[in-house]
Amino acid sequence: MISKKMQDALIDQINAELYSAYLYLAMAAEFEAQNLKGMAHWMEVQAKEETGHAKRLYDFVNNRGGRVTLKAIEAPPAEWKTPAAAFQAAYEHEQKVSALIHNLVDIARAEKDKAAEVMLAWFVDEQVEEEASSNEIAEKLKLIKDSANGLFMLDSVLGRRE
Repeated sequence: MISKKMQDALIDQINAELYSAYLYLAMAAEFEAQNLKGMAHWMEVQAKEETGHAKRLYDFVNNRGGRVTLKAIEAPPAEWKTPAAAFQAAYEHEQKVSALIHNLVDIARAEKDKAAEVMLAWFVDEQVEEEASSNEIAEKLKLIKDSANGLFMLDSVLGRRE
């Protein structure tokens, strides 16, 4: 059985993961508007991943005898000045999500909830990858600066994400 404190914290994380999906869909819409289809595709794949993360937490709470009550999802920003600004925002967002996951691990330890701690280890590892991939793109966009050729080449590469 899951404790109320752990359940409530995981429900908050479900909301954070769904917000992440909204954020990445908003970024995808911005890239679509700029005709950067590869970057839009990358963000759509990312949004789908975030929805999967929320479902993983949802299932965990339910499987432990808890009750998920969903909350309103905050509206994300709708525009970014440049692709570099969008990917920098994505990287910074992933850093915040990592901090939220680390806090969940602390709660699981305080509640002596080994099952939650083990489940959350997957998220800790996942966040390392999430931060690295968004940061890599943000750094490449910094190198590209105002190069249209570089932007279109990167857009093409990002469009191949599976």
